[in-house]
Amino acid sequence: MKIKFYLELIFLIILGALTSLSLSPFNYVIINFLTLSLFYIFLIKKLTFYKNKKIFFLYGWLFGFGYFVSNLYWISISLTFDENFNYLIPFTIVLVPSFLALFYAFISYLFVVLKPKKNLSSFFLFSLIFGIVEFIRGSILTGFPWNLIAYSFSNQIEILNITSIIGTYSFNLFCISLFTSPSLFILKDNKKDISVCIAFLITTMSFYVFGYQNLEKFNKEQSEKLNYKIRIVSSNINIDRFYNNIDPILAIEELIEISSPEKNEKTIFIWPEGIIPGISQDQLKEYKWLFEEKFNENHLLAIGINSKEDENQTVKYFNSFSFFDHKLNLLNSYKKINLVPFGEFLPLEKTLKVIGLKTITNNYQSYSKGEERDLIDLNYYNFPVKILPLICYEIIYTGKIFTNNEFDYIVNISEDGWFGKSIGPEQHFIHSIFRAIESGKYVLRSANNGTTAIINPLGIIEQKVDINKSGYIDLTDTRKIETNLFAKFGNKIFGFIILLYIFLIFSFKKLKNE
Repeated sequence: MKIKFYLELIFLIILGALTSLSLSPFNYVIINFLTLSLFYIFLIKKLTFYKNKKIFFLYGWLFGFGYFVSNLYWISISLTFDENFNYLIPFTIVLVPSFLALFYAFISYLFVVLKPKKNLSSFFLFSLIFGIVEFIRGSILTGFPWNLIAYSFSNQIEILNITSIIGTYSFNLFCISLFTSPSLFILKDNKKDISVCIAFLITTMSFYVFGYQNLEKFNKEQSEKLNYKIRIVSSNINIDRFYNNIDPILAIEELIEISSPEKNEKTIFIWPEGIIPGISQDQLKEYKWLFEEKFNENHLLAIGINSKEDENQTVKYFNSFSFFDHKLNLLNSYKKINLVPFGEFLPLEKTLKVIGLKTITNNYQSYSKGEERDLIDLNYYNFPVKILPLICYEIIYTGKIFTNNEFDYIVNISEDGWFGKSIGPEQHFIHSIFRAIESGKYVLRSANNGTTAIINPLGIIEQKVDINKSGYIDLTDTRKIETNLFAKFGNKIFGFIILLYIFLIFSFKKLKNE
């Protein structure tokens, strides 16, 4: 019996790891139909063997650990750039997936506690618990909604367009049901159970038709020529610049060369996050002599750069997205709100600093959090455009990136070099596609060591510079769409989907009792 038990534990870890293959850059979506169905069947079958519900907490944790350890291993790569962090690498590889797996453990445990039976109400109950716990994972503490099951569909743009109505969390709940539905063929009590599986397939097809029609309509819209251009710059500057005292002049000269300014072209240049080593926002003007030959009054520069403020004799540092004129006078600046734990701020900093811990990306101290995300209005500077600024992984927060949708573009700057040559940059980029569809806006993404792209409001990548390549792309014309349902109501729609699932659970339970 012990051998069988240990084999079952290994089986669950493997199931979780295989599920990772459905995510970018592999996108083997079909594998989810196997892994999630087998996981659900396993839980249902084990209900007849174990009265002790605590064992199901372990089952869920093992599946979750297999899933997260195989798709988030790259987090440890950020520790390889500073030898002072090397001792933490083994802990990071294990501890981060172990923590996230607790959410999956809670899914299994709560499912069993609610005493499911082998019927359709249990199927919907499992999906509902899974979907709600994934929402909680993306919300509590700082939130980390990375690699939701829904991201398996990142290559199926037509199907993804349903998120313009229901959002990613609602779509994620649907995906869990869809991928688990084949289990109904094995666990079925009658033919009605199979009809539910078929209904989910038909619904998926209807999503595809909806998205296809949206794309056709969008492509027929007349494009509007802009009287300016936005040049999104992609660079491939090594992350070692933070540790090897690289001369900032070299980085600036390289970025200016990549940007290729044209004197008579009204242009907003977007440079990546934290791209210039050792220079803060108030120091950049000291290097204006580098810009004098190539930049003039037709140009604005937007750049990710550190800023600092004195407050009550305390210096605060911010990860900022700043806009400058051609003489490097500061026009506007956004301070990052959603900071990366341990990367940009150290929880319990005073205590953990005593044992030698520090932040990865900021050698001074933890970054401070900005107060709010205001729109950057460039109309005052003769550029008729309003921008929603997002820095790095702020793009991952579905339904939480804006309350005022009166803007033209989402501009996301990032430094993906912390992920190394792993699947991390691919996963990070996929979030931009989801946010474009949800918001119904263009997403302009500038990345160092990552994918730089222009993504239209339907999630189509119109232009891009591939990972680890230097170059630029220009936004010169756009098509607009009407404000969509999700942009208006956000995650409130997820609440209505939850109520729908609760209705289905009680309806099928009542039918079963009758």
